[in-house]
Amino acid sequence: MTSACAAGQQPAGAPTPATTTQETSAPADTPAAAPSGDVMTSDNVKHVAHVPRTAPLNGEEDFNTDLAFQGDYAYVGNFGGFAIYDISDPAKPEIVSQVACPAQQNDVTVYGDLLVLSIDEPRGGEECDSGDGQEWEGLRIFDISDKKSPKYVSAVRTDCGSHTHTMVPAGETLYVYVSSPGPEPESTTCPPPHELIQIVEIPTKSPKSAKIVAKPNIFPERQHSDLASGCHDITAYPEKKLAAAACFGDGVLLDISDPVKPKVIQQITDTENFQIWHSATFNNDATKVVFSDELGGGGQATCDSNTPNTKGADAVYDLVNGKLERRGYFKIPREQQAEENCVAHNGSLIPVPGKDIMVQSWYQGGVSIWDFTDSASPKEIGYFERPPFADGGIAGSWSAYYYNGYIYSSDIREGLDVLQINDPLTDPAKQVKMDDFNVQTQKSY
Repeated sequence: MTSACAAGQQPAGAPTPATTTQETSAPADTPAAAPSGDVMTSDNVKHVAHVPRTAPLNGEEDFNTDLAFQGDYAYVGNFGGFAIYDISDPAKPEIVSQVACPAQQNDVTVYGDLLVLSIDEPRGGEECDSGDGQEWEGLRIFDISDKKSPKYVSAVRTDCGSHTHTMVPAGETLYVYVSSPGPEPESTTCPPPHELIQIVEIPTKSPKSAKIVAKPNIFPERQHSDLASGCHDITAYPEKKLAAAACFGDGVLLDISDPVKPKVIQQITDTENFQIWHSATFNNDATKVVFSDELGGGGQATCDSNTPNTKGADAVYDLVNGKLERRGYFKIPREQQAEENCVAHNGSLIPVPGKDIMVQSWYQGGVSIWDFTDSASPKEIGYFERPPFADGGIAGSWSAYYYNGYIYSSDIREGLDVLQINDPLTDPAKQVKMDDFNVQTQKSY
């Protein structure tokens, strides 16, 4: 869900089954902060498995992106398409299929037999073999009922494409909130103005008839970012009828009682510390929201002594009497080197009843596990990271999410990592089982 990366162009083609090699880290008794192969971990984190990128999704700019989960499967977006992994044995993930479908960024969600990809790059057309062009960008929809052979179903063109998207299920209808930056005055796909989000309706029984049903303007003339208008990320919590939107220059709390007509409850800014409001995470009882700042768009080294701890960080807000009040900031305490792009990025709750604990990616800052139960004094309790990427450039963990006892990290260049935290504080989470998980559609535990 970064803003800085340029898309790589890879040959399109039909779904391609692939095999992979699997390697595990050193034994669990590896000392804290000591290398485990080519990684470092805290003493409560174990590197369980690693699966490198493989053809056709291993080109120079075939960056791994976001993750989604369903049953025994993990879905990994990639600038070259997407991959499906069998994670029934988390210590031995296996690639089931890979679909070559190039576009930036191919952020992925799954619902029933449907998989949805975000396309934030003008293409020649809506299908995977459309090639370069300036005619189309938006959402692509696939049928994944056969995991070995996903099938393209349909697409929906959206203004300025889809940088990320958020599912809000409603019976047999799947609403998808589309977030995208813009405008680009010379573009045919992203004309001004662009002070809006877009809502796509996907009938689950007839996904070919998917269409845009609303374009609510949730921040009329209230943008504060010089970088872009529109939203970067929206997290919905349907059970609570709430959503939190990270909209570049603003954080927005929304009432989604009517999913097609979201209403603004509150809009907040932090012009002193936040540059790009990147994403949002509710705690389990929706009494807090964590907003993150992607300072530099994911391409800069901001986890160093030259950057304040309140910038490129997370801000923890308490929800008091229906209004957000900022309590504290969190940033990883491990200083990174000057060549390592590092900033707060995608993460999720670790489902520990009565506690507020999160796992989060920090690009080359690795994966951080942190506790924000005390909103004013959040602290890191575990980590995993690699040395600087040898070839330079954008690298590191794009997304890190907890799913059924394990942490899965989508590494831009290295592939899929599986981690496990063994700690009295987080061990209760191992009892929580999920049928599926799309991070931007929160469910209670």
